[in-house]
Amino acid sequence: MITSISQSPLYPIANPKTIAFFGASNNFSAMGSSILNSILSEGFEGTIYPVHPREKRVLNLTAYSDVKDIPEAADLAFIVLPTKIVAQTLKACGEKGIRHAVIVSAGFNEVGGEGVERQKELQEIARHYNIRFTGPNCIGVVNSHLKLNATFLPAEGKTGFIGMASQSGSFITQMFSYLNSRFGQGFSTGFSLGNEANIDMVDCIEYLGACPDTRVIALYIESIRQGQKFIEIARRVSTQKPIVAFYAGGSETGKRACLSHTGSLAGPDRLYDGVFKQSGIIRAQSIEELFDFCYALGSSPLPRGNRVIIQTHSGGPGAAAADACERSGLELPQLSSETLEKLTPFIPHTGSANNPIDLTYTKNPLDFFHGIPKVLLEEKGADGMLIYFLATVEMVHQILTAMGVPEAEIDTQMEMIVDSQCQSIISLIKTHEKPVIGFSFLTRNNRFIATLQDKGVPVMASPERAARAFGAMAEYRRLREKIVQQEDQP
Repeated sequence: MITSISQSPLYPIANPKTIAFFGASNNFSAMGSSILNSILSEGFEGTIYPVHPREKRVLNLTAYSDVKDIPEAADLAFIVLPTKIVAQTLKACGEKGIRHAVIVSAGFNEVGGEGVERQKELQEIARHYNIRFTGPNCIGVVNSHLKLNATFLPAEGKTGFIGMASQSGSFITQMFSYLNSRFGQGFSTGFSLGNEANIDMVDCIEYLGACPDTRVIALYIESIRQGQKFIEIARRVSTQKPIVAFYAGGSETGKRACLSHTGSLAGPDRLYDGVFKQSGIIRAQSIEELFDFCYALGSSPLPRGNRVIIQTHSGGPGAAAADACERSGLELPQLSSETLEKLTPFIPHTGSANNPIDLTYTKNPLDFFHGIPKVLLEEKGADGMLIYFLATVEMVHQILTAMGVPEAEIDTQMEMIVDSQCQSIISLIKTHEKPVIGFSFLTRNNRFIATLQDKGVPVMASPERAARAFGAMAEYRRLREKIVQQEDQP
């Protein structure tokens, strides 16, 4: 187990100051050119040395005809070349003194036959020159905090707290838009591993466990190559930060797909289920759940138990949330007489003080963001809340107009109201140290939803997704405590 992030072989790969780039040209349709263009577009502040046998300049950078001609041994070699010349390129990098690489090129173990021998040759060269590399057959690496997007798709969104290791490059690159549009979130660091000929999933868990920018770790897994070491490292890391995994190889069809994708041999579904539980890893049943769980776990304090209060002003979403809570192993406690008494001023005669708390409407809509959740979070018999958010800026606009606020002042007033109400939720969460997960059919196009998310309140796209995310948080707390207790035993 590493004691410092700089000890990881992934550190120079995710934090390079200098990159020797092989495979980019002035042909913008080429994969290498797309990746180099992404690195430049993101604003990478290090030095890049394109290596090309003919071009004198590549994407407006000075190019070198041979790696031995670049001014220094770069921190990282990025290789996007035809399969047949990858080995000799890696060897030349080793002779130059470059000790870390990303090999995007495919045509190795995943294709079988000669590809297996080609991959063994890469491994032998790496051993001889003490090179650590990701791939082959991978997409690249992302570090939003370093402005490094070494993939072929443009990055979207802000810096984030989700660190990801994936045996499929798509779940790094194609999640940029997904995370940004749904959560206003991005990756902290993301690794595409490909065939894992050298660096593997265990190395990534160790690195992301030590990464100060990563609060939660997402794994896309088709196979685990070092079973015992995987469990050992994951158990240690999962006591410090959550790990969520999606396993794609449990069915016979999944096994065949994984074999053709990265040349990996998947195992029985129940075996992986046991490995994850033993490791303290939360298992997601879909890619959607993988990121929902990571988002909630990285945003919220953990619940002390599985008791949830649902606050809603619509019966249908409240009932759907209640049903999903039970299916997720959560309990909906009855409110204490003390809480019921505090709620009385807020609940109209059409409302219900049962759990879910269905308010139907409130005389002061802004009570929904402060007065009511304050009372519910003070309930000693509950460990957290789900809240259905329906407020829109159009509703606020109507109210302000009816109050006679001049049109010229309405936008400013709306912004102040939205900001203050969302901040109220954050303040309540911090005061009571209980998680609050929102759900809404509104999107980030709505100012309330975007502001809540940007301030750190996770808001999911449905009551079912919110309930499952809360269930994952409760399960993580349980697994973590179990591991800690086992480790403390003599």
